[in-house]
Amino acid sequence: MKFEVTILGSSSATPVYNRNPSAQLLNCNEKFYLIDCGEGTQQQLIKYGFKASKIDFVFISHLHGDHYFGLIGLLSTMHLNGRIKPIKIFGPAALMEILDLQFKHSETVLRYPLEFVPITADEPQLIFENSDLTVSTIVLNHRIPCTGFVFKEKKRLRKVIVEKLEEENIPLEYYPLLKRGVDLTLPDGTVLLNKDYTTDSDEPRKYAYCSDTLCDGSYFEEIKDCNTLYHEATFLHEMLERANQTHHTTALQAAETAITTGAKKLIIGHFSSRYKTLQPLLEEAVSAFENTQLAQEGSTFQI
Repeated sequence: MKFEVTILGSSSATPVYNRNPSAQLLNCNEKFYLIDCGEGTQQQLIKYGFKASKIDFVFISHLHGDHYFGLIGLLSTMHLNGRIKPIKIFGPAALMEILDLQFKHSETVLRYPLEFVPITADEPQLIFENSDLTVSTIVLNHRIPCTGFVFKEKKRLRKVIVEKLEEENIPLEYYPLLKRGVDLTLPDGTVLLNKDYTTDSDEPRKYAYCSDTLCDGSYFEEIKDCNTLYHEATFLHEMLERANQTHHTTALQAAETAITTGAKKLIIGHFSSRYKTLQPLLEEAVSAFENTQLAQEGSTFQI
């Protein structure tokens, strides 16, 4: 099953040439989940060949503008393009108030249902579930209420050993039961032990999105054992005092977080506009956690 994330934006609060503010698009089994929506996100979708019409779920981490200023534009474009299917938005309760105000004063009545699910930053919660994955919040420590998100695949059905079943002329109608782990007795009395005709499916993969936060360890339990961890890394560690003042993280701290929580791969992003080149941030993180990559626009990472 496809499980990958594409970076649409990875810059922090103020604009910088050639880097957009925070936004990511997660593809799980050809269902698309937008994570944060900084200014210009819809243009990034066009640039990298994604159709906004395929996005049915949006997750907003907090109400600093670099994480949601692109949302009203994206929703308005969907309206103008004739969207009629619902879209579901997860975010702080005040986000709906902001959207309502903008739609009110532009006299816009959306053609499609907007289903809003308010989330809080009080405790981790399961906020979404379908046949492919679950989404839970991560309680982060920022200047205003802020959550990250954990996207975890659901365990797939077992895999049948087709060659063996065909060799023994086992009818196709028994395959679904075998996939579910059932032992079977055929009409002629033959017993099919599930373990002999199937193999276990792959372990579910887990992607954690850690938006803006002070690196205080309070959220580490929620992101343990990720296949891929995205963590903000706004500053180099020489600016630790500034990071603490603004409730942000350094590249070195992000790497140490990956080590402590058992992540297999780390992606760092939310870079300060003071850094015109990102190589120093990457080098600092790699010095502690080798399997680190930069969240550069247009990059797609397999979870």
